[in-house]
Amino acid sequence: MKSWINEAILSPMKRRTFMKWGAAVGGTTAAVGMGLPLKAAAAETAATQDGEIKTVWSACMVNCGSRCALRVHTKEGVITQIETDNRGDDNEFGSHQARACLRGRSIKHRVYNPDRLKYPMKRVGERGEGRFERISWDEAMDLMADKLKYTIKEYGNESIFITYGSGTQGYRTDGKDCFKRLFNMMGGFLDYYGNYSWGQIQFALPFTYGDKKAAANGSYTSEIENAELLVMFGYNPAETRMSGGGEIHEHVNAQRKNNVRTIIIDPRYTDTMLGKEDEWLPIRPGTDAALVEGIAHVLITENLVDQAFLDKYCQGYDEKTLPASAPKNGHYKAHILGQGPDGIAKTPEWAADITGIPAKKIQQLAREIGTAKPCFITQGTGIQRQANGEQAARAIVMLPILTGNIGLPGTNTGDMPANYGYPAPVIPSGTNPVKIKVPFFKWSDAIWRHEEMTDKTDGIQGDERMRKPIKFILAYSGNVLMNQHSDLNRQAEIIKDESLAEFIVVCDNHMTASARYADLLLPDVTTIENNEVSSDGYASGSMAGLWPLVRAIEPLYETRSAYQMCAELSKRFDLYEQYTEGRSRDQWLEYLYAERMKQDPNIPSLEDLRKNGPYTVVAPKEGRIALEDFRKDPEANPVGTPSGRIEIYSTKLETIAKEWELKDGDVITPLPQYVTTWESHLDPKTEQFPLQLFGYHTKGRTHSTYHNIPWLREVVFDGIWMNPIDAAKRNLKSGDFVKVWNDRGEIRVAIKVTPRIMPGVTALGQGAWYSPDKNGVDQGGCINSLTSQRATPLSKGNPQHTILVEVAKA
Repeated sequence: MKSWINEAILSPMKRRTFMKWGAAVGGTTAAVGMGLPLKAAAAETAATQDGEIKTVWSACMVNCGSRCALRVHTKEGVITQIETDNRGDDNEFGSHQARACLRGRSIKHRVYNPDRLKYPMKRVGERGEGRFERISWDEAMDLMADKLKYTIKEYGNESIFITYGSGTQGYRTDGKDCFKRLFNMMGGFLDYYGNYSWGQIQFALPFTYGDKKAAANGSYTSEIENAELLVMFGYNPAETRMSGGGEIHEHVNAQRKNNVRTIIIDPRYTDTMLGKEDEWLPIRPGTDAALVEGIAHVLITENLVDQAFLDKYCQGYDEKTLPASAPKNGHYKAHILGQGPDGIAKTPEWAADITGIPAKKIQQLAREIGTAKPCFITQGTGIQRQANGEQAARAIVMLPILTGNIGLPGTNTGDMPANYGYPAPVIPSGTNPVKIKVPFFKWSDAIWRHEEMTDKTDGIQGDERMRKPIKFILAYSGNVLMNQHSDLNRQAEIIKDESLAEFIVVCDNHMTASARYADLLLPDVTTIENNEVSSDGYASGSMAGLWPLVRAIEPLYETRSAYQMCAELSKRFDLYEQYTEGRSRDQWLEYLYAERMKQDPNIPSLEDLRKNGPYTVVAPKEGRIALEDFRKDPEANPVGTPSGRIEIYSTKLETIAKEWELKDGDVITPLPQYVTTWESHLDPKTEQFPLQLFGYHTKGRTHSTYHNIPWLREVVFDGIWMNPIDAAKRNLKSGDFVKVWNDRGEIRVAIKVTPRIMPGVTALGQGAWYSPDKNGVDQGGCINSLTSQRATPLSKGNPQHTILVEVAKA
């Protein structure tokens, strides 16, 4: 290989070099630093003049919510540079550049990573040791087919499970759906419902707003520009929606347009603020519902509620609209004023003791929300990843309901902002003959305690109880198996036990923490080595479209696409003709795209899309305001609740609360209300573990994807945030290496001492790779070494931000 190629691929970069280049080239640092070293960039420019460089469109398709365009430059089959969208006019929304962030621009280092899985391999050591031997593809497919046939014969198709995974979120004609297509032809598999990102809020809000999509989503971000006041509960788009082409671009422009007053409620001073907010109110994790109730008390006692709206559109605010099945004084107003069963008035002083926000601030916030017309209220989804997450999500939406800030310009439902989706061609996966589903967070339980799992205890859907345990696991493009799931030390015991899950297949690009626990490793191609047409992500805001991915280089080593694997596997089940329908992987893409063009003749041809880059469209002005039609005519446009109204008091939840079997301390209520949970700041365990800990999304990873890129690890801080008051008590300073522990595990990380987080609370970026030493101490710093597998009461979701810990110098 020529020396310039070695330099282009392997040239190292130290922090001081990165910073020096940043000073030298200013705004181009990200483009150059994440594409090529300067010397190689000069060589690339010269080569371009000689016509030796090939450039194709691709995209970053990890689960950040965006789909960012990439321009991949190659020479002699080797990637030399990654650029991003270079078209359009940033002054016109919809024509602006969908620029990739530092993650997408570093994608070359995912392709040429030392951790890359190169060949099929089978385990030769104990499960979890990470010892494998290389085998052929024929051997790999034979082994996988034999294990599938054995599982089906001995246990049935319900014992086959495909885990949640989001490493290639944008695949539409390849990826996980290819495996689902084949498994459905084989008789089906155990599926899950919900997800680790939004499990609680997606389950809970339909009880208030109904199950119709229009009712269960917020307004578009662009409506912020029409608001007088913007209130954000834990919403952090600058870090969770950081693509230049997605929601943050629209959010900032809308916020600036009319200088909208902005109040952000968050335990951490996030990058969404940085001077763009008017006020930051730090709050204890898990107490947002208490804050809402303190605000509601002021709104009610000072006559700031919209009584006419509540009477016409809502059920259960007061006795006039309370369902007949509800108990006396079971309405929301009675609950807030202390006339309900608990007899406690939810005053600002009461809320202040719980939240850590002064009572006067709560009063001030309530009066601002009550008088601002219109007011745009939204929430992030970190709030609902608490042990009382469903209650918190339902509580926050009470603020626009109480004030009538729904269905009008500049308003929102209190949910996250909506996005304008544009469908891409999708390979048909067929119908799953297995109807039973488990909650996404309960799949691990289904390995070892399936006999106990019922619809009333564990949220099983499709049957009254689990019939079979999980015996065969396919983990495709996801690090959930042993990284993104909770309580990893306990999880390791479950996964290592070969009498439980008898065979585990991991199909991925890299030797992740989860891959080390596989029995069979299948090396997948990266998106840079594949052809695809993807659509916009769920964080695209008002802009949507189609994103072309053109194979920039031939697949490295012996990697194969998911479709190729499944086509080969289908031969072992005499399903090849049925599975492929006579088409290759690329022929499927061409066929499905042609079918998509029949549905929408306005989209460009596949050839033009690949040549010219992403095809984008902007959402029509109509339909950007959530519940607008309902507000205009609730009789003609009812929401999807049993009453057709917004249900402050949910009769469905009333029934569930009576029928479900809950653990001690778990509560489900018809009203949205604050519930104290285990491992809150009020838990007696604080005597041993006095600090609350919650996770957040860092700019250096998308969940756990991109964690193994050294440049990103150097540029983006990986460690725990702590307030100076708490650090002084422990004699800690920024840069110290610390141990963080509780009764579930212990990790080692660096510390950042900063006033950007409130006292008594710590924060750690999620997604670091689990790496336990011989004593079980996680040297990788994965937050899930500390989290609990106890699910939330209603959705049976992940409470991964409800954690108590202690911290000390390592």
